[in-house]
Amino acid sequence: MKLKIAIQKSGRLLDGSINLLKDCGIQLNNGVNKLRTEAYNFPLEVLFLRDDDIPQYVADGVADIGMVGENVVLEKCKQVVVIEPLDFARCKLSIAVPKADTYNGPDWLQGKKIATSYPVILRNFLEQNNIAAEIHEISGSVEIAPGIGITDCICDLVSSGSTLFLNGLKEAEVILRSEAVIIGAGNINEGKQALLNKLLFRIRAVKKAKRYKYILLNAPDANLEEISSLIPGMKSPTILPLATLGWSSLHSVVHEDDFWNIIESLKAAGAQGILVSPIEKMIL
Repeated sequence: MKLKIAIQKSGRLLDGSINLLKDCGIQLNNGVNKLRTEAYNFPLEVLFLRDDDIPQYVADGVADIGMVGENVVLEKCKQVVVIEPLDFARCKLSIAVPKADTYNGPDWLQGKKIATSYPVILRNFLEQNNIAAEIHEISGSVEIAPGIGITDCICDLVSSGSTLFLNGLKEAEVILRSEAVIIGAGNINEGKQALLNKLLFRIRAVKKAKRYKYILLNAPDANLEEISSLIPGMKSPTILPLATLGWSSLHSVVHEDDFWNIIESLKAAGAQGILVSPIEKMIL
C-alpha cells in the first residue's frame, strides 16, 4: 500500500515540495523529470500535475493528498480540506492599480474593470464589500491589462512587487495571504490514514525545527539562574561545567525571533562565546 501525493510539476511550489520531502527523509527516484515516481524508503507515490488540477485529482480520489497553494484551493472550490499549512511559498493576492491613481479603499473599485486569473476569490471579495465591478478573467500576463487599456486595475499574486513596478502599477490592497498547504478529501482508508499520519509527523518535526535554533554559550556560574531564565528551552537548559573554575557551558533551544530580542540581555548577564546553529529535526 502506498500513499499517493500530487505536487506541482513546475513552478514556484515544485522545489519547495521536493525539498520538504527530502527534509522528511523521503528520497524520490529521479522524480523531477517524470509525471509519476515513487519513494524508495517510504511508501509514497508522487504524481506531478498542473497546480490548477491538483484539487480536482484529490477530490476525485486519484491522489490521496496534494501539496498546492492555498490560493488555488480557494479558487477551484473542490471538495477538499486543508490538512496542514507548510510554511513555504507564501504570497499575496492583491489589488494593484496604476501608480498615478489614489486608492482610498475598496470603494475605489466601484464600476471598475479588473483583470485577474482568480475570478472566484475576487468575486467573493467584491461581494463582501458590496462592490459592483466588471471582472475580466485572463490566464496569464495579467499585469499588462491596464497598460493596454483593457482594464482599470488588476488582481494578481504579488511577491516582490517588481513586476508591478515594471508595468506602472502599485499594490493597493491585499485580499488574500496564501502559502503551500496539504489538502485531502477526507475519504482515504485506515491504512493510508496511518501512512498520512507518519508523513505529517515528519513534516511537523521539520517545520518546528526551522522555527528554532540550538544555542550554546559560556556563562559565569554566578549568573546561571538569570541566563537560564532568558533561554529556558523546551523544559530547561543543559548545563555542563567548564575546565575553567566558576564557568559553565549552557545548551538550549530558542525560537529564532526571540533570540534577537534577548541577545543583548544574554551579553549583559555575562554570556560569552555564543554559538547559534540550525536544527534539522525537532520532536517534542
